[in-house]
Amino acid sequence: MDDEIQLFRDGDGLAVLGDPAAVERFLVSEGLPAKGPGTRRLGAALGDAAGAARAGADLAADAGRWVKLSEESARRIDRIGLRKSAATGLETGVLKGPRGQVKGFVEFAGGGALRGNPARLAGVATVLAQLAMQQAMDEIADYLATIDEKVDDVLRAQRDQALARVIGVDFVLKEALTLRERAGGVSEVTWSKVQNTSTTIAEAQAYALRRLDALAEKTESRSKVGDLAKASKGIESQAREWLAVLAHCCRLQDAFSVLELDRVRATEPDRLDAHRFGLRAARKHRMELISESTERLVARMHTAAGTANAKVLLHPTTSREVVHARNHVEVAVVDFHGRLGIERDQEALEARRWKEAAVEVRDRALEKGAENLDAARRLGTETFDRARSATGRLSGGLAERAFRRRGGDAEG
Repeated sequence: MDDEIQLFRDGDGLAVLGDPAAVERFLVSEGLPAKGPGTRRLGAALGDAAGAARAGADLAADAGRWVKLSEESARRIDRIGLRKSAATGLETGVLKGPRGQVKGFVEFAGGGALRGNPARLAGVATVLAQLAMQQAMDEIADYLATIDEKVDDVLRAQRDQALARVIGVDFVLKEALTLRERAGGVSEVTWSKVQNTSTTIAEAQAYALRRLDALAEKTESRSKVGDLAKASKGIESQAREWLAVLAHCCRLQDAFSVLELDRVRATEPDRLDAHRFGLRAARKHRMELISESTERLVARMHTAAGTANAKVLLHPTTSREVVHARNHVEVAVVDFHGRLGIERDQEALEARRWKEAAVEVRDRALEKGAENLDAARRLGTETFDRARSATGRLSGGLAERAFRRRGGDAEG
C-alpha cells in the first residue's frame, strides 16, 4: 500500500495532512521541524475546509502539521512542484510514496477533489493565513516577554484615550479567541463585541508612531554634545517602550484579523479570497509604515553619533554616551524588525556590524587616553580591514594609495 500526504502552501507556511507517521517522515525528509517554534498542530478546521482530496478519505480524522517556512525550506519545497491556484494563490498537491518512504512524485489522486473547487481552496487558504497570524502573535508575545516591557504599565501611564482603551481591547480579543477555539467559529454575539476594536488599535498604533517620530526629532536642534547625550539617553529608554507598544498593537491587529476572516467565511464566503488578499495588503502597509518610522529614528541617532564623534577629543565621555545610546537603539530596532518579520537589507546589517566593531575599538582607545583623533581613526580603519578581509579589496586599495603617496614623495 502507499502512503499519501496532502500539501497546502501559501506565502507563509506549509500544511501537511495525512497519516501521522507519514506526515512526520515527510517533515524529517525535508528538514522541517515536526514540533516546536514555528509549527502548529492542525485540528479539524483544516480537514473540514479541505474536504477529502483523496477518494474515500476523511482528512478531518487525520493528523497534520503547519510549518512556517524559511527561505531555505521554501526553496526545498519548490522542488516538489506543487500546483498553484491563480484565484487563491494556494499551492496544492498529493505526495504519494511506498509505505514507510514518503517521497516520489506529486499528483492529484483520483483527479483531485480540490481541483476545480474554489470554495474549498479559499477555505484552506484562509485557515493557513490564520495559522500564520497566530504564529506571528506567538512570536510577538515571546518578544515582549524577552525585552521585559510591561506594556500595560506603559499604556496606563499615557493620557491619550486611544492608548488607554487598548487595555480593554486586549481583554475583549482574548475572550473572543477563547470562544472561537471552544465553539469552532465566531458567532454574531462574539463579533458584535469585537467589530469596532480595530479602530482603537489603529489609533494607538498611529500614536506610537508619532511618539517615535518625536523622539527622532529631539536630536535635530541639539548641537552641544552634552545636550545630545542627555537627549540620547531619554530616547534610548523611551524607544524601547514605544517599540513594545507597537508590537502589542500588531499582535492585537493579527488577533482581530483571525476573527474577521472567520466572520467573512461564515457570512460572505464568495468574498473570502478578496478579503484575505486585502488583509495581507493592509498588514504589509502597516509594516512599511513601522519600518519607515523606526529606520528614521535610527538614522537620526546615527547623525547624533556623528556629531558626537566629531567632538570626541573635547568631550570623550559624553561622546561615548551618545554612541552607546545609538547602538542600543539600533539593536532594539533590529530585534523588533526580526520579531515582526520586517526584513532589513543585508548590506545595511553588515554596515551596522562594522560600525559596532569600530565604535568598540574607538572606545578602547579613549579609555587608554588616545592622544588624538587620528589614532582612533586608524584603529577604526584596522577594524574595517578585518571585517572586510574576506574580499581584500579595501586593504589592497589602501596599500595601493599608500604606495602612490610614497612614490610622489620620492619624486618630489
